[in-house]
Amino acid sequence: MSSAPAGSDTPGVVRSLIPARIDRLPWTLFHTRLVVALGVAWILDGLEITLASLVMGSLTRPETLNLSAAASAGTATVYLVGQVVGALFFGRMTDRFGRKNLFLITLAVYLVGSGLTAATAGSGTWWVVYLYATRFIAGMGIGGEYAAINSAIDELIPARYRGRVDIGVNGTYWAGSVVGALVQLAVYNQFLQDDPSLAWRIGFLIGPVLGLVIILVRRNLPESPRWQLMNGRAAEAEESITRIEAEVRERGGTLEPVAESRALEIRPARHTGYLRLVRVLFRDYPKRSVYALTLMVTQSFLYNAIYFTYAMVLGVFFDVRDADIPLYGLAFAVGNLLGPLTLGWLFDIVGRKQMIAGTYLASGTLLLVSGLLFRAGLLTATTQTAAWVIVFFFASAGASAGYLTVGEIFPLEVRGKAIAVFFSIAQLVGAVAPLFYGALIDDANPDPHHLFLGYAVGAALMITGGLVAAVLGVAAEGRSLEDIAVPLSVKEHLAEQAAERADIR
Repeated sequence: MSSAPAGSDTPGVVRSLIPARIDRLPWTLFHTRLVVALGVAWILDGLEITLASLVMGSLTRPETLNLSAAASAGTATVYLVGQVVGALFFGRMTDRFGRKNLFLITLAVYLVGSGLTAATAGSGTWWVVYLYATRFIAGMGIGGEYAAINSAIDELIPARYRGRVDIGVNGTYWAGSVVGALVQLAVYNQFLQDDPSLAWRIGFLIGPVLGLVIILVRRNLPESPRWQLMNGRAAEAEESITRIEAEVRERGGTLEPVAESRALEIRPARHTGYLRLVRVLFRDYPKRSVYALTLMVTQSFLYNAIYFTYAMVLGVFFDVRDADIPLYGLAFAVGNLLGPLTLGWLFDIVGRKQMIAGTYLASGTLLLVSGLLFRAGLLTATTQTAAWVIVFFFASAGASAGYLTVGEIFPLEVRGKAIAVFFSIAQLVGAVAPLFYGALIDDANPDPHHLFLGYAVGAALMITGGLVAAVLGVAAEGRSLEDIAVPLSVKEHLAEQAAERADIR
């Protein structure tokens, strides 16, 4: 086994076994700590969205901020826009300055933004501007987390575990939603009755309190050795992987030798901006780009459509009281959480292509069937919620696999930016979905036939995603990231070698 990056005969080129050494690691406490420290980002996002939705109504009360309904709802829009901007801005920084630097910075940005939101003291114009600015900052932090953390997890988790771990981590968004629902049922409602001015501030402070604990754990995680290696920091990459291997040995783990034939010769590539990224994606990987875009956009439309309107559907069509809706939301969140946790391992065993296609097709088909039952008047509030739970049991696993796919199928040097770009496009398309479904609900004259059109559109999109996965899907299970998508730095070195051989001939 090579214990350090070996030299190359070509100046400026490093020959290394580090990616292979990462992929042959057994599962250890280090990986568990990594998943906990980084996976909390999605818990925070789910918690933030749930509690912010809960707080939104109370901000219109005279004893809180006395905002108009439109101004209160605007906080959610600003938060989502902040996510898009944060993903694009920090996505580029993630590829340039490293995974660890950014997953510390993005969490700190979220903590500051959400914490400052709780300090909003009035409803005047400048206080509304302040409120929106802090929600935008919080959204930027969480949006940046998506790029930095998906990149770090994909690069640090051994290939044979990567699918189930990434899918499970992305699925923990719904653990945050479950926590938010439980906070509302057990704590928040009581605070809201006793002291509404304090209650909404607590809602915005719960996430930062959790984040403060996690940022201390993240400080002790290593930088991605893959990122260090591809960015000309071979010695630092060796230190990082040696530290991880030492922890494995200390805990009794066995490390198999790595064949020299698995070494990569790397010439660190120049940093890639978004213009070059577009060329790389659509010139070098056109089919994969279409595949990734389809997965991300279709799941985003479905989720935003159902999640942001299910309360209206329950109230308008099934006469569910506002006070009871969190119970239905809790069931919805639990179903979404169980899907990735239960099905995630199959993406490593059965295969990415088969499972992604299967989960998208299953969720689309089931949504269409439940839509037909809804239109026929055969569902109650309970059975409608049960139908959503079943649909999103599969959809949640598929949606989480969308993030996994974008992180796997493009070269390391552009991984963070690729995740950011596809996430941002999906968010923008998904933002249209609640408006579309809201128009179909029409509480003044509710008609199940109109809403069924929305269900049919959502089902058609998910089925399309499944069919695209069946045709364009990439068999990434158990494979090294460098085998799935050759790094740009390796490609450039190989191209130089080929040119030199051609000159010699």
